[in-house]
Amino acid sequence: MGVPYHQRTHNCGELRQADEGKTVVLAGWVNNYRDHGGMVFIDLRDREGITQLKFNPETDPDAHTIAGSLRNEDVIALRGDVAHRKGNINPKLPTGEIEINGREVDVLNKSDTPPIEISEHTEANEELRLKYRFLDLRRPPMRDVIMMRHRVLKAFRHIYDEMGFLEIETPILTKSTPEGARDYLVPSRVNPGTFYALPQSPQLFKQLSMIAGFDRYMQIARCFRDEDLRADRQPEFTQVDVEMAFVQVDNVIETTERAFAYVWKQIKGVDLPLPIPRLSYDDALRDYGIDRPDRRFGMLLKDITEVAGKTDFQVFKNALTAGGVVKAICCPGGGTLTRKETDGLAEEIKGIGAGGCPVTKVVAGDDGKPALSTGIAKFFGGETVGQLIERTGAEIGDAIFFASDSPANVNKYLAWLRETLAKRRDLIPKDRDEFCWVVDFPLVEYSEEDGRWYAVHHPFTAPRDEDLGLLETDPGAIRAKAYDVVLNGSELGGGSIRIHSAEVQQRVFNVLGISEKEALTKFEHLMSALRYGAPPHGGIALGLDRIVMLLAGLESIRDVIAFPKTQKAFCPLTSAPSDVADEQLRELGIDLRPEVKAKRKPTPGS
Repeated sequence: MGVPYHQRTHNCGELRQADEGKTVVLAGWVNNYRDHGGMVFIDLRDREGITQLKFNPETDPDAHTIAGSLRNEDVIALRGDVAHRKGNINPKLPTGEIEINGREVDVLNKSDTPPIEISEHTEANEELRLKYRFLDLRRPPMRDVIMMRHRVLKAFRHIYDEMGFLEIETPILTKSTPEGARDYLVPSRVNPGTFYALPQSPQLFKQLSMIAGFDRYMQIARCFRDEDLRADRQPEFTQVDVEMAFVQVDNVIETTERAFAYVWKQIKGVDLPLPIPRLSYDDALRDYGIDRPDRRFGMLLKDITEVAGKTDFQVFKNALTAGGVVKAICCPGGGTLTRKETDGLAEEIKGIGAGGCPVTKVVAGDDGKPALSTGIAKFFGGETVGQLIERTGAEIGDAIFFASDSPANVNKYLAWLRETLAKRRDLIPKDRDEFCWVVDFPLVEYSEEDGRWYAVHHPFTAPRDEDLGLLETDPGAIRAKAYDVVLNGSELGGGSIRIHSAEVQQRVFNVLGISEKEALTKFEHLMSALRYGAPPHGGIALGLDRIVMLLAGLESIRDVIAFPKTQKAFCPLTSAPSDVADEQLRELGIDLRPEVKAKRKPTPGS
């Protein structure tokens, strides 16, 4: 009958010297095999670790013969005795003090040669890794991050349960409400010509949960958005979704901080300093040029418009004449940057719309005091040199970079330059987490292209009470009861206090160009619910994938998702999305356009 693999006594990561003499049953994958003068050694692996197996031809010839035929990734079960390795201890393995003297071995499945190496590091490109993801997940780094993800999920569920939240599941097949990203649509066979949408978030349903009286809701929610992808985006992703009734901004923030502190303690073993600092949206843009600031390093943006106005530099003059501003950042030690490096930055920054990258360096003058040299130094003279150095806080050996344009563009250019210089100059401290909240976002922003207002967060975000009177007169000046939590320059989540008055909700819809009739069509269930005793409520959605990515020190959320899509929303493992049979399309009442049909690949049943 072979070794009873279904009666494993231990996993491959738990046996220690104290287990010496025990007879055990292990099962797993062959991680490595070695033949040392007739003695065969196998490293057996499962998700918990590795244990060395030893096969002696003199004492256990049958097991030794089978062991000699094993190769990497074969699946086996083993019965044997735990022995101390004496002088051959492996300090790199938790099980390195022991080995198993193999008495019986059963080959459960032979493996073909894997197309990717199952090891700590692999040379395989990402597309090949995703095509054979079931093999890639055997690699220790991938195994560890998926196990970490489980612990993060467990920690969030525990702390929110401890704080009195109920986990309530919301529909996956729901109504299309085209606000924000594109919906993924699902045709209905039962109701031909109609469509469900996959939820971009459970936003409306969690608000309805508050109106239903559940007070505190949370959910590990799957969300779907049909949008252009980046390293930190996927068409389907996971949120830690939270909503609370009878709260204001401080309550949601404090609850979220408690959750983060618990998760960071459980996963990293560190005490998160609370409260997390808060920055207004305006201050974040002023100092960092971006609403998701990385606060692990300096190089704050400094407004030098007044100083720049005293110079003869035509680039500055043109920007100021057009009503723009001039800002600068000081790069510590930037005086060592070569001309090739600064010219390279100038070319790169053109890729985001800038005209170039003016720079000057701070050197010691004849009197030993800071002076300017190279770049645009010649345009500064007299008092402007001292004023620039004082305003930027520059010291001898630093470099000062400039941007001049509209306030929004200047912030964009210098935010990019600040982060780029910090990474390339190794100015970002390692193993340091800097959280912050960004609060007081504008409620709406105006699109010159469309000639209309758009919600900065979503159309259900409540205006600050003191700003309500501006809805009909100056919408752009209204601050929202909205907040984002940021870690090391990455937005981890965002939320707001919601509108709980049907009258205020319609006033906001009016600003957004959504008529009362349109609102009833798109959001009938919410507009109706707001008229039946809706409590004040608010919440937050935290990006679980991004949280795990940062906890693991990785740069792409694809590396923390078991089966992700590529940047083109394609799954190399399953070849999804794919064509379907014509019969399926006919059942759904769908007739593809001729130019789309021409691109289809033959599908069985078509």
